[in-house]
Amino acid sequence: MRSPTSPEKALLFIGTLFSNEDYYIEARQSLERIFGEIVMETPVIRWEFSDYYKDELGEPVYRRFIFFKNLMEQENLSTIKLTTNEIEKNLSSDGKRNINLDPGYLTPAKIVLASTKDYSHRIYLKDGIYAEVTLIFKKGQFIPHINTYKDYQDEKYLRIFMMARRLLGILR
Repeated sequence: MRSPTSPEKALLFIGTLFSNEDYYIEARQSLERIFGEIVMETPVIRWEFSDYYKDELGEPVYRRFIFFKNLMEQENLSTIKLTTNEIEKNLSSDGKRNINLDPGYLTPAKIVLASTKDYSHRIYLKDGIYAEVTLIFKKGQFIPHINTYKDYQDEKYLRIFMMARRLLGILR
């Protein structure tokens, strides 16, 4: 019988969605205070995959990814999600979020996202937080699952995560 081992540390990232850049800047400052130095930040990408966030965030909706230098323990994903939920709440107005913050982590083999919503492909972690493997690394590239969000299947995003995977190799 093989003994359990501790997983390697992972590259923490936060996917952001917003329409007002002021909220992004404020959230970014909070995230950096909590999670440490930002090692990579993507340019603003117009988010046009659905109207889901339009009523809450306004429009147009933009996406940016933030990657942090300090590698994280994978077991801390649920705590990180609760922290980002608190930041969202603090930046909300009239009961509506002004920014959406979705934490995840990257390992050489996969990209995992945290969620407060259960679904068939999600695994319960703790404290009302679930995790899903969104992309797997196979044959030199990231491959989506059947339930992977459409934006995470987009070629631009896949290139970003390939850069981040190379970055993880440098940080380790």
